[in-house]
Amino acid sequence: MLYRNLDPDKIIATAERLKARIAERFPGSGLQNVSEELLDLAVETRDRAQALTVPILWLRALIVLTIAAGAIVFAFFGTFLSFDRIAREGFDFVQGLEATINTLVLAGLGFLTLLKSEERIKRRKVLDGLHPLRSLIHIIDMHQLTKDPVVFHAEFRPTASSPKRVMSRPDLSRYLDYCSEMLAVTGKLAALYAQAVPDTEVVDAVNDVESLGSSLSRKIWQKIMLNGREETTPAGRRTSPKA
Repeated sequence: MLYRNLDPDKIIATAERLKARIAERFPGSGLQNVSEELLDLAVETRDRAQALTVPILWLRALIVLTIAAGAIVFAFFGTFLSFDRIAREGFDFVQGLEATINTLVLAGLGFLTLLKSEERIKRRKVLDGLHPLRSLIHIIDMHQLTKDPVVFHAEFRPTASSPKRVMSRPDLSRYLDYCSEMLAVTGKLAALYAQAVPDTEVVDAVNDVESLGSSLSRKIWQKIMLNGREETTPAGRRTSPKA
Protein backbone atom coordinates (compact mmCIF):
# COMPACT_ATOMS: atom_id res chain seq x y z
CA MET A 1 0.00 0.00 0.00
CA LEU A 2 3.05 2.29 0.24
CA TYR A 3 2.87 3.29 -3.43
CA ARG A 4 -0.92 3.29 -3.81
CA ASN A 5 -1.58 6.55 -1.99
CA LEU A 6 -0.01 9.99 -2.14
CA ASP A 7 1.93 10.91 0.98
CA PRO A 8 1.17 14.58 1.75
CA ASP A 9 4.25 14.91 3.97
CA LYS A 10 6.51 13.89 1.09
CA ILE A 11 4.79 16.38 -1.20
CA ILE A 12 5.45 19.08 1.39
CA ALA A 13 9.08 17.97 1.64
CA THR A 14 9.37 18.25 -2.16
CA ALA A 15 7.87 21.74 -2.10
CA GLU A 16 10.24 22.76 0.69
CA ARG A 17 13.27 21.47 -1.18
CA LEU A 18 12.11 23.22 -4.34
CA LYS A 19 11.74 26.48 -2.45
CA ALA A 20 15.31 26.14 -1.13
CA ARG A 21 16.67 25.45 -4.63
CA ILE A 22 14.92 28.50 -6.07
CA ALA A 23 16.08 30.72 -3.19
CA GLU A 24 19.70 29.63 -3.70
CA ARG A 25 19.72 30.18 -7.46
CA PHE A 26 17.38 33.19 -7.72
CA PRO A 27 17.49 34.92 -4.32
CA GLY A 28 15.00 37.73 -3.83
CA SER A 29 13.15 36.89 -7.06
CA GLY A 30 9.41 36.82 -7.53
CA LEU A 31 9.65 33.10 -8.23
CA GLN A 32 11.07 32.59 -4.75
CA ASN A 33 8.01 34.30 -3.28
CA VAL A 34 5.75 32.06 -5.33
CA SER A 35 7.61 28.97 -4.10
CA GLU A 36 7.08 30.10 -0.49
CA GLU A 37 3.38 30.50 -1.18
CA LEU A 38 3.33 27.02 -2.72
CA LEU A 39 4.85 25.57 0.45
CA ASP A 40 2.29 27.32 2.64
CA LEU A 41 -0.49 26.09 0.38
CA ALA A 42 0.90 22.54 0.53
CA VAL A 43 0.65 22.51 4.32
CA GLU A 44 -2.84 23.98 4.16
CA THR A 45 -3.97 21.43 1.59
CA ARG A 46 -2.63 18.53 3.65
CA ASP A 47 -4.57 19.70 6.71
CA ARG A 48 -7.75 20.22 4.70
CA ALA A 49 -7.53 16.85 2.98
CA GLN A 50 -6.92 15.02 6.25
CA ALA A 51 -9.88 16.79 7.84
CA LEU A 52 -12.13 15.65 4.97
CA THR A 53 -11.40 11.98 5.72
CA VAL A 54 -12.95 12.35 9.20
CA PRO A 55 -16.73 11.74 9.40
CA ILE A 56 -18.91 14.69 10.39
CA LEU A 57 -20.27 13.05 13.55
CA TRP A 58 -22.71 15.78 14.55
CA LEU A 59 -24.28 15.70 11.09
CA ARG A 60 -24.58 11.93 11.15
CA ALA A 61 -26.19 12.08 14.60
CA LEU A 62 -28.65 14.70 13.33
CA ILE A 63 -29.53 12.51 10.34
CA VAL A 64 -30.16 9.48 12.58
CA LEU A 65 -32.36 11.52 14.92
CA THR A 66 -34.32 12.96 12.00
CA ILE A 67 -34.92 9.55 10.44
CA ALA A 68 -35.92 8.12 13.81
CA ALA A 69 -38.35 10.99 14.38
CA GLY A 70 -39.83 10.47 10.92
CA ALA A 71 -40.26 6.76 11.57
CA ILE A 72 -42.06 7.49 14.84
CA VAL A 73 -44.41 9.91 13.10
CA PHE A 74 -45.26 7.37 10.40
CA ALA A 75 -45.76 4.67 13.03
CA PHE A 76 -48.14 6.97 14.90
CA PHE A 77 -50.26 7.68 11.85
CA GLY A 78 -50.24 4.03 10.85
CA THR A 79 -51.40 2.91 14.30
CA PHE A 80 -53.88 5.54 15.38
CA LEU A 81 -55.08 6.84 12.04
CA SER A 82 -55.79 3.67 10.09
CA PHE A 83 -57.56 3.75 6.77
CA ASP A 84 -60.69 2.26 8.36
CA ARG A 85 -60.91 5.12 10.82
CA ILE A 86 -60.37 7.65 8.09
CA ALA A 87 -63.15 6.03 6.04
CA ARG A 88 -65.57 6.09 9.00
CA GLU A 89 -64.89 9.79 9.42
CA GLY A 90 -66.01 10.46 5.86
CA PHE A 91 -62.74 10.49 3.90
CA ASP A 92 -62.41 8.60 0.68
CA PHE A 93 -60.14 5.56 1.02
CA VAL A 94 -58.51 6.03 -2.39
CA GLN A 95 -57.70 9.65 -1.68
CA GLY A 96 -56.21 8.66 1.65
CA LEU A 97 -54.11 5.97 0.00
CA GLU A 98 -52.86 8.39 -2.65
CA ALA A 99 -51.95 10.97 -0.04
CA THR A 100 -50.10 8.34 1.97
CA ILE A 101 -48.09 7.20 -1.04
CA ASN A 102 -47.17 10.80 -1.92
CA THR A 103 -46.10 11.39 1.66
CA LEU A 104 -43.93 8.29 1.65
CA VAL A 105 -42.27 9.29 -1.62
CA LEU A 106 -41.55 12.82 -0.40
CA ALA A 107 -40.27 11.49 2.90
CA GLY A 108 -38.01 9.03 1.07
CA LEU A 109 -36.55 11.84 -1.04
CA GLY A 110 -36.04 13.92 2.07
CA PHE A 111 -34.23 11.09 3.83
CA LEU A 112 -32.07 10.52 0.74
CA THR A 113 -31.16 14.22 0.71
CA LEU A 114 -30.19 14.02 4.37
CA LEU A 115 -28.01 10.97 3.75
CA LYS A 116 -26.12 12.78 0.99
CA SER A 117 -25.72 16.04 2.92
CA GLU A 118 -22.30 15.08 4.30
CA GLU A 119 -21.11 14.28 0.80
CA ARG A 120 -22.29 17.67 -0.47
CA ILE A 121 -20.62 19.53 2.40
CA LYS A 122 -17.28 17.82 1.76
CA ARG A 123 -17.59 18.41 -1.97
CA ARG A 124 -18.10 22.13 -1.33
CA LYS A 125 -15.01 22.23 0.87
CA VAL A 126 -12.96 20.50 -1.83
CA LEU A 127 -14.04 23.01 -4.47
CA ASP A 128 -13.12 25.85 -2.10
CA GLY A 129 -9.70 24.25 -1.57
CA LEU A 130 -9.07 23.81 -5.30
CA HIS A 131 -9.64 27.49 -6.04
CA PRO A 132 -6.31 28.77 -4.59
CA LEU A 133 -4.46 25.93 -6.35
CA ARG A 134 -5.96 26.96 -9.67
CA SER A 135 -5.06 30.59 -9.02
CA LEU A 136 -1.48 29.64 -8.11
CA ILE A 137 -1.11 27.78 -11.40
CA HIS A 138 -1.96 30.96 -13.30
CA ILE A 139 0.46 32.96 -11.14
CA ILE A 140 3.27 30.52 -11.94
CA ASP A 141 2.44 30.87 -15.62
CA MET A 142 2.59 34.65 -15.38
CA HIS A 143 6.13 34.47 -13.96
CA GLN A 144 7.42 32.51 -16.95
CA LEU A 145 5.40 34.44 -19.52
CA THR A 146 8.21 36.81 -20.60
CA LYS A 147 11.01 34.26 -20.18
CA ASP A 148 11.51 33.54 -23.86
CA PRO A 149 14.68 31.97 -25.30
CA VAL A 150 14.23 34.00 -28.48
CA VAL A 151 16.20 36.78 -26.76
CA PHE A 152 19.38 34.77 -27.29
CA HIS A 153 18.92 34.81 -31.05
CA ALA A 154 21.57 36.85 -32.82
CA GLU A 155 18.98 38.87 -34.72
CA PHE A 156 16.81 39.68 -31.68
CA ARG A 157 16.41 43.40 -31.08
CA PRO A 158 14.63 44.53 -27.88
CA THR A 159 12.23 47.47 -27.93
CA ALA A 160 11.83 50.25 -25.41
CA SER A 161 9.00 48.32 -23.72
CA SER A 162 10.82 44.97 -23.65
CA PRO A 163 11.43 43.58 -20.16
CA LYS A 164 14.98 43.67 -18.85
CA ARG A 165 16.85 40.45 -19.67
CA VAL A 166 19.44 39.51 -17.08
CA MET A 167 19.46 35.71 -17.22
CA SER A 168 21.99 33.60 -19.00
CA ARG A 169 20.84 30.74 -21.16
CA PRO A 170 21.52 28.08 -18.46
CA ASP A 171 19.75 30.18 -15.81
CA LEU A 172 16.74 30.58 -18.07
CA SER A 173 16.49 26.80 -18.45
CA ARG A 174 16.64 26.36 -14.68
CA TYR A 175 14.04 29.08 -14.15
CA LEU A 176 11.63 27.46 -16.59
CA ASP A 177 12.28 24.03 -15.11
CA TYR A 178 11.46 25.33 -11.63
CA CYS A 179 8.16 26.67 -12.98
CA SER A 180 7.37 23.27 -14.45
CA GLU A 181 8.19 21.55 -11.15
CA MET A 182 5.94 23.91 -9.22
CA LEU A 183 3.09 23.16 -11.61
CA ALA A 184 3.64 19.44 -11.02
CA VAL A 185 3.60 19.88 -7.23
CA THR A 186 0.39 21.91 -7.49
CA GLY A 187 -1.26 19.11 -9.44
CA LYS A 188 -0.26 16.57 -6.77
CA LEU A 189 -1.74 18.79 -4.07
CA ALA A 190 -5.01 18.85 -5.97
CA ALA A 191 -4.91 15.04 -6.18
CA LEU A 192 -4.88 14.88 -2.36
CA TYR A 193 -8.49 16.08 -2.41
CA ALA A 194 -9.55 13.33 -4.80
CA GLN A 195 -7.79 10.83 -2.58
CA ALA A 196 -9.63 12.10 0.51
CA VAL A 197 -13.05 12.44 -1.14
CA PRO A 198 -13.44 9.89 -3.97
CA ASP A 199 -16.52 11.59 -5.37
CA THR A 200 -17.18 11.77 -9.11
CA GLU A 201 -17.58 15.55 -9.17
CA VAL A 202 -14.51 15.99 -6.99
CA VAL A 203 -12.41 13.78 -9.26
CA ASP A 204 -13.57 15.75 -12.31
CA ALA A 205 -12.70 19.06 -10.65
CA VAL A 206 -9.26 17.74 -9.64
CA ASN A 207 -8.65 16.48 -13.18
CA ASP A 208 -9.45 19.95 -14.51
CA VAL A 209 -6.81 21.51 -12.24
CA GLU A 210 -4.23 18.87 -13.19
CA SER A 211 -5.01 19.30 -16.90
CA LEU A 212 -4.55 23.05 -16.59
CA GLY A 213 -1.15 22.61 -14.98
CA SER A 214 -0.09 19.97 -17.51
CA SER A 215 -1.03 22.12 -20.50
CA LEU A 216 0.96 25.06 -19.16
CA SER A 217 3.88 22.78 -18.32
CA ARG A 218 4.00 21.56 -21.93
CA LYS A 219 4.25 25.17 -23.07
CA ILE A 220 7.15 25.70 -20.67
CA TRP A 221 8.95 22.61 -21.90
CA GLN A 222 8.70 23.86 -25.46
CA LYS A 223 10.69 26.89 -24.32
CA ILE A 224 13.18 24.67 -22.51
CA MET A 225 13.73 22.55 -25.62
CA LEU A 226 14.15 25.67 -27.74
CA ASN A 227 16.59 27.11 -25.23
CA GLY A 228 18.55 23.86 -25.08
CA ARG A 229 19.41 23.76 -28.75
CA GLU A 230 23.06 23.93 -29.65
CA GLU A 231 24.52 27.38 -29.95
CA THR A 232 27.70 28.65 -31.53
CA THR A 233 30.30 30.17 -29.23
CA PRO A 234 32.46 33.16 -30.29
CA ALA A 235 35.31 30.73 -31.02
CA GLY A 236 33.10 28.86 -33.45
CA ARG A 237 32.85 25.79 -31.23
CA ARG A 238 29.36 24.29 -30.89
CA THR A 239 28.21 23.42 -27.43
CA SER A 240 25.04 22.64 -25.54
CA PRO A 241 24.31 24.76 -22.46
CA LYS A 242 24.22 23.00 -19.13
CA ALA A 243 20.95 23.36 -17.22
